[in-house]
Amino acid sequence: MNIEGCSLELFFVDGRPDGMLTAEVFNLTGHVLRTPRTQLGQALSRPQAHHFGVYVLLGDQDGRPRAYIGEAEKLSKLLKEHAGHKNWWDTAMLVRTAAVSLHKAHGKYLESRLVEIAKKLNFSGLENANIPPKNSLSEADISNMKSFLETLQIVLPAISVDPFIDKSAVGKPASTSDPGGLPVFELKKKKFNLHATAILRQGELSVQSDERARSSWVGDTNQKIHHHKLYAELSHNGILQSKADHAVFTKDYAFSSPSAAGAIVNGRSTTGRTEWKLVSDGRTYADWENDQLIQSVDPS
Repeated sequence: MNIEGCSLELFFVDGRPDGMLTAEVFNLTGHVLRTPRTQLGQALSRPQAHHFGVYVLLGDQDGRPRAYIGEAEKLSKLLKEHAGHKNWWDTAMLVRTAAVSLHKAHGKYLESRLVEIAKKLNFSGLENANIPPKNSLSEADISNMKSFLETLQIVLPAISVDPFIDKSAVGKPASTSDPGGLPVFELKKKKFNLHATAILRQGELSVQSDERARSSWVGDTNQKIHHHKLYAELSHNGILQSKADHAVFTKDYAFSSPSAAGAIVNGRSTTGRTEWKLVSDGRTYADWENDQLIQSVDPS
């Protein structure tokens, strides 16, 4: 993407973090409205819902994340139809450009590209079976749509729209033997034939490909933090592949916390800050982090 830095403005419409939210990138065209299904009526009464745009429906079905991407000449009309015919979704994203003069071909192009992006990122819960065909657009229109898509690829992951979050592409170093100065942690459980190494990069712990995890989830499935759902998702989309007595990571995968990474490796809830240990000297993640904080306050 050509955008190296930008400001994202979030506005919580009713003052609640889980309520209606608008997101815009400063100085760029485009507007995203996120609404819970419980507030759909209020959302569809807003001006942006009465124009052309694309939309993303998000929810869970059978314990797994699910999504659907579509386009509409009038967002409010189609969202009302989906409310009556699709029962699994609980959140909707309404996306439109600042220009209201766009037509059906623009919508089909954006819909097709968003489905394509989600499929490339291996989001297995996508209800769209195939990538829709792109309608013919002029060279100038395609350039404008590509620019708009670059904006969306900043906004949608920033507000946790799962189909567009890339967890496998973290700009990793070549190997844990040459991590380029980045800290490398490991988690070992000989009893269960588990061994995983992970590199901390850009605030995420990236478990490396070919590392070993538990062959199935053995922990509680009633916890508020649903790591068991993530384990099921990674198994379903092939990132975790079962072997005889364990599972292996088929590609690098970045986790937002050491506990999430540890839970997937162990197949149960895990206190990752104490179970992950620095390869170089055996310090726990918690001890290493504490040392980093001390050095940041007092470099001497």
